[in-house]
Amino acid sequence: MQIKFKDNPSNLQSIVSIFILCDDIKLTKSLEKIDIESNNAVSNFISLDKSFKGKVGSTSNAIFSDGKGHLIVLVGGGDKKKISRKQLQSIGANIAVKLNAMKVEEGDIFIEDNILSENIQDIQTAAAYIAEGIKLRNYKFTKHYFNKKKDHELTLKSVSVFVNNAEQSSKIFERYSITADGVFLTRDLISEPGNIIYPESFAQKCLEMEKLGLKVKVLSKNDMAALGMGSLLGVAQGSANEAKLVAIELWGDVRGKEIPPLALVGKGVTFDTGGINLKSSAHITEMKYDMGGAGVVAGLMQSLAEQKVEKNIIGFLGLVENMPSGTAQRPSDVVISMSGQTIEIDNTDAEGRLVLADVMWYAQTEYNCQTIIDLATLTGAIGVALGDEFAGLFSNNDELSEQLINSGKEVNELLWRMPLSEHYDSRINSDIADIRNTGKLSGAGATTAAQFLQRFLKDKNRRWAHLDIAGVTWTSNGELTNGLKGATGFGVRLLENYIHSYYKP
Repeated sequence: MQIKFKDNPSNLQSIVSIFILCDDIKLTKSLEKIDIESNNAVSNFISLDKSFKGKVGSTSNAIFSDGKGHLIVLVGGGDKKKISRKQLQSIGANIAVKLNAMKVEEGDIFIEDNILSENIQDIQTAAAYIAEGIKLRNYKFTKHYFNKKKDHELTLKSVSVFVNNAEQSSKIFERYSITADGVFLTRDLISEPGNIIYPESFAQKCLEMEKLGLKVKVLSKNDMAALGMGSLLGVAQGSANEAKLVAIELWGDVRGKEIPPLALVGKGVTFDTGGINLKSSAHITEMKYDMGGAGVVAGLMQSLAEQKVEKNIIGFLGLVENMPSGTAQRPSDVVISMSGQTIEIDNTDAEGRLVLADVMWYAQTEYNCQTIIDLATLTGAIGVALGDEFAGLFSNNDELSEQLINSGKEVNELLWRMPLSEHYDSRINSDIADIRNTGKLSGAGATTAAQFLQRFLKDKNRRWAHLDIAGVTWTSNGELTNGLKGATGFGVRLLENYIHSYYKP
């Protein structure tokens, strides 16, 4: 969709005009003018519509006209004292929902200083946040509809945002808009079924990013075998679809390639049956989004390239399909990782950590990455612990943890730090190999998975953070995405903000 920022006009322009009223229901200057010109139509409407209280999520039940052919819609701005980026995004999302419900293709939004607060003191930034909310919410994955496809598509195509100093708002919004496009790529990839997105087709999607100036390297099964990636390849050996490892390289640092790049590592299990430890039928259809971490990395790298970020960053995607067959690895098998560490396979459904282990080692040995952030829909245990609002954060570095948590708060993609300790680490010692891929005792499943990954750091000086996003990658209730159900794209905006605001190589 197209979002344009324009300086406030003297008169209403479009057929549909949106005005925001906070819970004090105090008319803005523009609405006061319309009220006078329309014989108190606005104030009369508000007094009659007792259901409209100005709360976030509320809109006027009736749409009224100013008498000149312009329809006016009121949208709740909520508590003026609590206005924040999150609240402004929710306002924008509600605007997108309302305009689509009206089946219109375009609309105007008037942004005025009634939405300013101690948290948001500049109207241009407030307008950009509202536009961000509109764009993020105006998304729907409709690719696979055939019958009545138009009934499933969104109608809203264009929005004009009227605000003082529109040029400044437009500059602020440009970065958010590009990042939203990366979120959409992530959502698209996660929403695709396993017969559309599998390791080779995912890798091809990544290769398309070369047109953005990125260098994309794709390793084949033979390439990985030559490097000794027995851990990753063991997961893939039951599938007819060959594994791929993708490195998406952004060399933006003006100091050159001698500056070690930030490693962003994504788990890309394009479909996870559980392997020989086959999953139950209850939730197996959801396993198309077990490549959510890789989807986030792909969307993020697209955004960073389009923004021409001047830092060295490489996205690593370990792409496999975990299938049961006569060639699949068995529980009790022992595999040799790229690091040389041997791994006892206790459960073939604990496969994501096996993939990440080799990819993390590759990032350190081939690119000398000193800071590594991995994202993975790794454990159901994290959902049990944190539900669907926070992702789990595990890290060996307090500063990195604090920066990621703060970055998440700023964009409303929340992280909760979880524990690591020698106590939990001892649970993954194997009786016949160096390490086993599950904990020996019940409980702390998300932590023992993180302990497993930590063993694949080459030395203690490397900064590492593991984001377990299993509980936040997909939403059936829409609470993470202002009512939008399905793939969330959680992680793209968080890490984009971290790279801009905190990461200093």
